[in-house]
Amino acid sequence: MKLYPKAIKEQWLITMNDTVKETKQKMQDAIQHLQEELKNIRTGRANPGILDSVMVEVYGAPMRIRDVATVTTPESRQLLITPFDAQNTNTIAKAIERANLNLMPIADGNVVRINIPPMDDSVRQDMAKMCGRKREDAKVSIRNVRRDANEAVRKLKSNGEIAEDMEKRLEKEIQEATDKFCKQADDMAQEKETEILTI
Repeated sequence: MKLYPKAIKEQWLITMNDTVKETKQKMQDAIQHLQEELKNIRTGRANPGILDSVMVEVYGAPMRIRDVATVTTPESRQLLITPFDAQNTNTIAKAIERANLNLMPIADGNVVRINIPPMDDSVRQDMAKMCGRKREDAKVSIRNVRRDANEAVRKLKSNGEIAEDMEKRLEKEIQEATDKFCKQADDMAQEKETEILTI
């Protein structure tokens, strides 16, 4: 068995920790992206998160709705948007229309109301399938991160920067992270699908 100096072993540990940390961060980014994507998928209930991606042109700059108004759900199938500045009411309504969310905003005095239409069974099934597609996209991203990380580890090993046992340990940690984040993606999508299919 080849013995390595302490300094080299310490360098390996730093390399190992950096590799695993960076890999987990990229996988976490894929999960956060999935979370944002799932927020935008409609359910039968009013959800303020559906408007998170809508940008409104106010004061000469694009801003998110939550930065220029409060969004509440006074009823289970209604969103109420109250602008901080009443002059922005019509601008907000138009921005929601342009966002192609299949919602009909109604400018009503100083507020914007959105009635969420009930979904029929075929629409529910389509939305549930969309959840499945978003979940698979996230899992593909996570697996791509795993592939890149494993390639980087093999390169470190072939360059003599880490030993074989270190390579195996890194690959094991990367696989454990992959399994954990893929399960997280499954759980999030399943929760959203249940929400969509519940009448």
